[in-house]
Amino acid sequence: MTDHSHASAAGLGTFERWLSLWVALAIGAGLLLGNVFAGLFAFLASLEVASVNLPVAVLIWAMVYPMMVGVDFASLKRIGDKPKGLVVTLVVNCLIKPFTMAALGVVFFNHVFASLIPPDDAEAYLAGVILLGAAPCTAMVFVWSNLTRGDATYTLVQVSVNDVVMVFAFAPIVALLLGVTDIVVPWDTLLLSVVLYVMLPLVAGYLTRRRLVRNGGAAAVAAFKARVQPFSIIGLLVTVVLLFGFQGEVILARPLVIALIAVPLLLQSYGIFFLAYAAARAWGIPFNVAAPCALIGTSNFFELAVAVAISLFGLGSGAALATVVGVLVEVPVMLSLVAFANRTQHWFLPAQD
Repeated sequence: MTDHSHASAAGLGTFERWLSLWVALAIGAGLLLGNVFAGLFAFLASLEVASVNLPVAVLIWAMVYPMMVGVDFASLKRIGDKPKGLVVTLVVNCLIKPFTMAALGVVFFNHVFASLIPPDDAEAYLAGVILLGAAPCTAMVFVWSNLTRGDATYTLVQVSVNDVVMVFAFAPIVALLLGVTDIVVPWDTLLLSVVLYVMLPLVAGYLTRRRLVRNGGAAAVAAFKARVQPFSIIGLLVTVVLLFGFQGEVILARPLVIALIAVPLLLQSYGIFFLAYAAARAWGIPFNVAAPCALIGTSNFFELAVAVAISLFGLGSGAALATVVGVLVEVPVMLSLVAFANRTQHWFLPAQD
């Protein structure tokens, strides 16, 4: 999704358009299978090396690798072409969003919903939403940009910058916020997760892209991504099945927990979008940069958040559950924001080529 291909220019594909439905069905399948085949799920949970669950690691790679192939680091030389949009999104992603997400999590899980959520669960859900808030989007970015007819060059540069920033900033930001909220940070596992799920896929994607460009140019990259993209969606859905298979007893006993986790995530998403959108309008940024800059700032790299939550806290943890709820709410929220942006583009300067 991080490459401006002709396929994505047409908008959301069938799987992406109905991603929340597929996730909801995967949740149902996970709850059912987790109760029917409890022994199998216990065996899968035991397949760990250095706190990394091997089946989930393979699935996360299936999710992340196709996205990393789409990242064109050559675009970084155009970083000065649309500096205002980059500044807005970077400020939101690094200086605002992680901290507002942590604050909303504390307010709702530790106070507003305190009578509905046991303290240990509240701490786990808080950790999960912190991981979501600290992971800048690199996955669905071009889909949202295309749906608002956003500037393709700006969007590609923003994605590349996000990946570079994430390599260096994700672990420190997460560690800081988990520490502030008194959640123990297993530094070795956190750093291992960043290496496994960000740095190595990024290197593999770069090497793959370079080989494809050398052999067939941009068309070869687009064709390769089209072939491997189904594995990304399948990896996500199977991961959701596993997570909810392990969470089955908890969720069936307290189904309200999904809605409770969704509340701060929804407030965060809409709040961050309108903050970035207003900043872009006030700064005179044209719509074809303002819309993707606000949407990119709002969206999360939920694949990374899911992977790190599993590594840090386990497959059956509340943190992992919270990140999957993030997947469930992200697509309908982002589509509603795309619709709002398209209806209000007359607020902005005309698009610039």
